[in-house]
Amino acid sequence: MTREHYIPFNKEFLLEQQIAAFAENPQKVDDFKKLFEIIEHYYHYESFNLNRNLKQHYALYDPDLSEKEREQFINKSSFPVFKETLLKVLERGNYYRINQEALNDAFHESDLIGLNLSIDFNAFKDFELYARGHHKAKEKVKKYFFWTKEVEIEYYDRVLIYLNYSEADYFKKKKVKLGKMPIDPGSIALKIFKRVPKNDLETIFPNAIPKMSLKDKLLLWVPGVFGGLSLLSAKVIPALINMYDAYQTGETIDLLNSKTSLNQGLIALGILGAYCFRQYNNFINKKIRYSKTLSDSLYFKNVGNNSGAFYSLLNSSEEEALKETILAYTFLHESEDSLTAEELDHQIESWFKTKLNTDLDFDVNDALLKLKNIGLGIENNGKWNVIPINEALIAIDELWDNVFQYNQKVDSQTT
Repeated sequence: MTREHYIPFNKEFLLEQQIAAFAENPQKVDDFKKLFEIIEHYYHYESFNLNRNLKQHYALYDPDLSEKEREQFINKSSFPVFKETLLKVLERGNYYRINQEALNDAFHESDLIGLNLSIDFNAFKDFELYARGHHKAKEKVKKYFFWTKEVEIEYYDRVLIYLNYSEADYFKKKKVKLGKMPIDPGSIALKIFKRVPKNDLETIFPNAIPKMSLKDKLLLWVPGVFGGLSLLSAKVIPALINMYDAYQTGETIDLLNSKTSLNQGLIALGILGAYCFRQYNNFINKKIRYSKTLSDSLYFKNVGNNSGAFYSLLNSSEEEALKETILAYTFLHESEDSLTAEELDHQIESWFKTKLNTDLDFDVNDALLKLKNIGLGIENNGKWNVIPINEALIAIDELWDNVFQYNQKVDSQTT
């Protein structure tokens, strides 16, 4: 996988790492903590507004609301506004879209299940998957009978699946009883999962149906058909014909040999039937493992659903924004000279590599834009620096004072 913008450390840890450089100055440490506390509250206020915007424009498509509740949002919910806001939140949280090539690879590979899944993609007007963070882990996978093999599995830390369901007409053509569907046609389902295997992405689709692979079919039908025909033609049928002919003509036959031949054929057919049953049972066991995986995903890996997913997304986007601001401000503050975006980017990425053994692609342009928007970052001829901490505290306090301007309206009316 390519390097991500996602920073896999929490904000408190990163703040402590940054202020360790001047821990001998208690006043400076205290000022830094105050500065980032008020920045965090400001970003939380921004997240509150994004959440309110998302919920309003999603309400018309929210499958958790009743039809009567959704009717109240006709002409109030806008799909383009909802989709634009959702993508903005995902980008702020350093989620990235899983492209079609990665999806195709996942649909043709399987690390843990070993089972082909059939998905009716026409059931959706649109579907998208977004991921954030990844890691590798050793897992034991069952191969044959009691033999297990340890393999390295690549996981996505978080995956959001976005499903825009088709309208009722499509499901009526498929003879689906709308009243028995778990979700209303035309709704938009959102689900966030944690620790999803890269090559088993298809398991998080709600309409994935297990099917026999070509290998399973060949192992089941080829020995069954050809072996059965061979045994029938070589053993069973000739013995039965001989016995029937003898019965018709009244001739004596060698019953011992005929019975022996017939019994051998029937025993061989029994063994073949047991083999076919075992192959089919292997497929059934795979379906059971898939059901177990699905159950684990629903109960243990599901982080949020539909409008409830907004809180997880907004919390992560708020944290990512704060972490980027902490890093950009601190490195610029501690630098003796002004830095270009490229120099700052290199310093922060090198610090992660050497200090925390983490290889990431720090989104320096986004971090600098945040500093500029909140009045802490200054650019001059491509060089960046930040205002001192005491001035930064005053600037952030003024930013907070201007969030609501009701007092200014009162003052203008009294004068």
